[in-house]
Amino acid sequence: MAKQRESLSSRLGFLFLAAGCAIGLGNIWRFPFITGQNGGGMFVLLYLLFLLILGFPILVMELSIGRASRQNLVGGYRKLSAGHGKFPWQRLGSLFFLGNLLLMMFYTTVSGWLLAYAWHYLTGDLAGYRGEGIQQFFDGLAGSSTDSILYMAIVVGLAVFICSIGLRNGVENSAKIMMSVLLLMLIVLAAKALMMPEAGRAVRFYLAPDFAKFSSVGIGEVVYAAMGQAFFTLSLGVGSMAIFGSYIEREHSLTKESLFIILLDTFVAILAGLIIFPICFSYGIDVGAGPRLVFVSLPNIFNDMAGGRWWGSLFFIFMTLAALTTVVAVFENLIAFLMDEGKMRRIAATLTVGIGVFFLSLPCVLGFNAWSGVQPFGPGSTILDLEDFIVSQNLLPLGSLYVLLFCVMRYGWGWKNFLAEADAGSGLKFPHRLKYYFFWVLPAIILMIFIVGYCKKFF
Repeated sequence: MAKQRESLSSRLGFLFLAAGCAIGLGNIWRFPFITGQNGGGMFVLLYLLFLLILGFPILVMELSIGRASRQNLVGGYRKLSAGHGKFPWQRLGSLFFLGNLLLMMFYTTVSGWLLAYAWHYLTGDLAGYRGEGIQQFFDGLAGSSTDSILYMAIVVGLAVFICSIGLRNGVENSAKIMMSVLLLMLIVLAAKALMMPEAGRAVRFYLAPDFAKFSSVGIGEVVYAAMGQAFFTLSLGVGSMAIFGSYIEREHSLTKESLFIILLDTFVAILAGLIIFPICFSYGIDVGAGPRLVFVSLPNIFNDMAGGRWWGSLFFIFMTLAALTTVVAVFENLIAFLMDEGKMRRIAATLTVGIGVFFLSLPCVLGFNAWSGVQPFGPGSTILDLEDFIVSQNLLPLGSLYVLLFCVMRYGWGWKNFLAEADAGSGLKFPHRLKYYFFWVLPAIILMIFIVGYCKKFF
């Protein structure tokens, strides 16, 4: 008798778990500085538009593959393509699924840095740093293989512990707790930031479209940046979402569920900007400062604020929780793959994933110290840059294109089969009348994002 598929205990657990997978450093770390670099409000408006016309349909498709097959993405390709053609969908699908593993190879390192900042703020160690001292602290953290490995190992260990408890008791319950605390912290931090002197000017820059800024940055540049952020924020194409579809029943349409996930994801991204922009405007910090904004610029601001130690602690605990929700969700995806394809028990699969991710994450950690001489894209680049490039510029767009073609082509799963699954249950139905958009326009947009990404990187 076949073993019954594990399932989540509640709809809230599914929504928080799926949203937790989407909500991560891309929303909270990357979104504000990308917005700052691209002129503010007009970028946000375009981002929301592209999130709806690019990210939303792929999210529905990935969840549909998972729910219809009751498998991970690779197993879903194999099961749902049976009888619909001879193309071995699962073989190439396995390559894109590796994006989950590659993502963890650098994501755990950055998550470890956030955990280190949270710890050092809580203990008061960071409160006395000023100016270049913060930069030196970060350089010392990243430059120490011992410290970086320690914090990365703690992140991996936390994910292993949570996933080993079980799907409902560990993964689902932790998602409910972490997401609830994360949202509460987000609201508290935003309320604090909005009371700062330059909050009004910051909010106008952030949310009011300004066509003059739009033109000065470059219309094509802003449009492409908004497309890229909307497309990559949900981490689609590598099966991160499909697994959660496999854990739910058919009570609600996946169009409705996908919109809820996107609303939660967007809510966090927008509120992250409402925290960061008023702080930066009030203290004269460049909002387009890039990755150093979180690790260098903001800590300097916290250390100048009254009660800055506690605001810094709250901010970095919030950041760590956001990162950890993604780590746990992706770990669950890898674990489910080993359970489905390798017929492993949960404990064995969890330990295998934990040990594998730990050792495979070492090159990224060492790329900032012992292996800093490895500079794949020239002086100043790191192993993290290479791993991020493989995932963000290759596996995510091409994997999403693969999901799309699988759902619309009759030699894959097929349009009618996809629609039947997406529309099963109560709630909004998938827009059937846009069939030709999904057949022709959306694939062309995804290919354009892929090609332009390469051109910007190398030319």
